Amino acid sequence: MSATVPAFDHITDWVFDLDNTLYPRECNLFAQIDILITDYVARVTSLEIEAARKLQKEYYRDYGTTLNGLMRTHAIDPDEYLATVHAIDYAPVLPHPELVSAIAALPGRKFIFTNGSTSHAEAVLARLGASHLFEAIFDIRAARFQPKPLEIAYRDFLSTHSVDPRRSIMFDDLEKNLLVPHQTGMATVQVVAGPGFDHAQCDPWELEQGKALGHVHHVTSDLAGFLIKQMP
Repeated sequence: MSATVPAFDHITDWVFDLDNTLYPRECNLFAQIDILITDYVARVTSLEIEAARKLQKEYYRDYGTTLNGLMRTHAIDPDEYLATVHAIDYAPVLPHPELVSAIAALPGRKFIFTNGSTSHAEAVLARLGASHLFEAIFDIRAARFQPKPLEIAYRDFLSTHSVDPRRSIMFDDLEKNLLVPHQTGMATVQVVAGPGFDHAQCDPWELEQGKALGHVHHVTSDLAGFLIKQMP
């Protein structure tokens, strides 16, 4: 990303993913969820851990989330799944007053758009000190369990909150989740891990990044710093 980021004077709605976006991937919070998902897949499919892990990643790749894959193939209870995989220790997420101030200073509405649950988002926001910042949390239930990157999830979000995509911006850690926003006219920012982070739990396709992809307009490893640059 260049040292000078263009001002987003036209933006009225700021849309943020949650996991590995509002908190850094380096705190490894999602790693806890990832392990619990593998255990859940192993339990409902009676597979050994290694095979369950492989299936988990296949569902994640092919259906947007492992939850969506399991609902389609094993008719699981999504509420039980979400409660199980979000039973984690939130202590690794530290207060981030610089990020909170930067988001608070943005003109217009701010939203969370997550494939997780509202309760999970609220727990993360409480740790960050950001519970008061957002107009709404559009979670996987609000999306009728149809996750990003499915087009219908974005369509439902935009409609529910009367968001004009031409005057909004989407922040997400996964480039695949920025394709539809780009196609609808939203500006897009991919939030990536800092240099040297061990991506052992990620498959290579999860880590694609860069403006060379076309639908990713900006890339940053410092969300607070990126937002501060938008201030007059």
